[in-house]
Amino acid sequence: MTVHAIPDHVAVVGGGMSGLATAWYLQERGVTVTVLERTEVAAGSSWGNAGWLAPALTLPLSEPSVLTYGLKAMLDPMSPLYVPLTMDRQLLRFLTGFARHCTPGKWREAMAAFTEVNEVGLEAYDELQAGHSDEGGTPHGAVEEPTRPAQPFLAAFASTRDRQGLVHEFDGVQRAGGKVDYEMLTGDQVRAFEPTLTEGVTAGVAIHGQRYINPPRYMASLAESVRARGGTIVEGIDVSDVRRAGQGVEVRDGGGQVVLRADHAVLATGAWLGGIASRFGVRQVVQAGRGYSFTVVPERMPTHPIYFPTQRVACTPLGDRFRVAGMMEFRDADAPFDPRRIRAIIGAVRSMYRGIDWEDREEEWVGSRPCTPDGLPLIGRTRDERISVAGGHGMWGVALGPLTGKMLAAELTGGHVPAVMRHFDPLR
Repeated sequence: MTVHAIPDHVAVVGGGMSGLATAWYLQERGVTVTVLERTEVAAGSSWGNAGWLAPALTLPLSEPSVLTYGLKAMLDPMSPLYVPLTMDRQLLRFLTGFARHCTPGKWREAMAAFTEVNEVGLEAYDELQAGHSDEGGTPHGAVEEPTRPAQPFLAAFASTRDRQGLVHEFDGVQRAGGKVDYEMLTGDQVRAFEPTLTEGVTAGVAIHGQRYINPPRYMASLAESVRARGGTIVEGIDVSDVRRAGQGVEVRDGGGQVVLRADHAVLATGAWLGGIASRFGVRQVVQAGRGYSFTVVPERMPTHPIYFPTQRVACTPLGDRFRVAGMMEFRDADAPFDPRRIRAIIGAVRSMYRGIDWEDREEEWVGSRPCTPDGLPLIGRTRDERISVAGGHGMWGVALGPLTGKMLAAELTGGHVPAVMRHFDPLR
């Protein structure tokens, strides 16, 4: 067993959920942290996502039917899953690898790993709110923004036939050892929970034991907690390189200047992870799976998260606004915002809602989820013992980000590392 030196100071490159959670848990173990973010905290996919903490729906993307659906989507730019015809070598590598994992056997393998993390993922959120981990210590610097129970979490369908797809996935979760507490609903029963829904919804599912957050508020609160615990967060630093320097590391900006020296570096740069990490033995392609969202103010504000699986649209109440999110667009992370995607989301769910002026929308947003071909995150040390990665969560960076930070902090400080982390070896 290799014994690694415990770092006194860690540079965390990336201020999204995984990066900030890693910083928080490192602080819990007495490590000084500096977070470097190229724009603003949570400016990427941690800000505009649906904010779901829903273990029942935290599933591998590589479900076999997605491959068939994706082949059709290549011909339809308005599809919820858009794969452009391209000669981009990285995207082709990703799609080839992803196709190899879209088999029942590979999905079951990935689901077994998700089952393990789903059992403990929400516990990390409870620790952030308590201000200390399960290993004890004096509570300090708690995350003040709460998680919210979804009582219940709703899935809505235009037909009972459409509903069978989600029920089939839940059956797979249970066969893999997971637990899903759900019940079937009629259209009228769904509308009893959410009168904003129209008669276009004829069937539903109520899922119990799930939560959600307001992503912008939560991320701001998490950043404030890291600062309150003595951490430094520096925004506007576009890190272009991380290099080994003696017994530590140097972090350099786009001009090649050293902006920080530390004992260890954690790369948590989301969809941009592969650029630097590939130099340290990380072979998995990290492809941007871009999602779009916007907010509206319905005449009657919904009070439950609502998922439309057939349309792949996720809706979340954020207090005074209602967020509508969707799309999986495999394109370059820095490609411009495409307004057609917003129109596609609206077109998919317009008939499902009443009392919403779809033209009166705000906060139109696109963000890049970091996707891997096998659908599993990349968490742990690279080939260089002084450089680690935390990313590649696909759609589940918010749901699994705090647990990621907890596991990685334990690994870097000689603590107990959960056995499930074996699935996420970045050198696989």
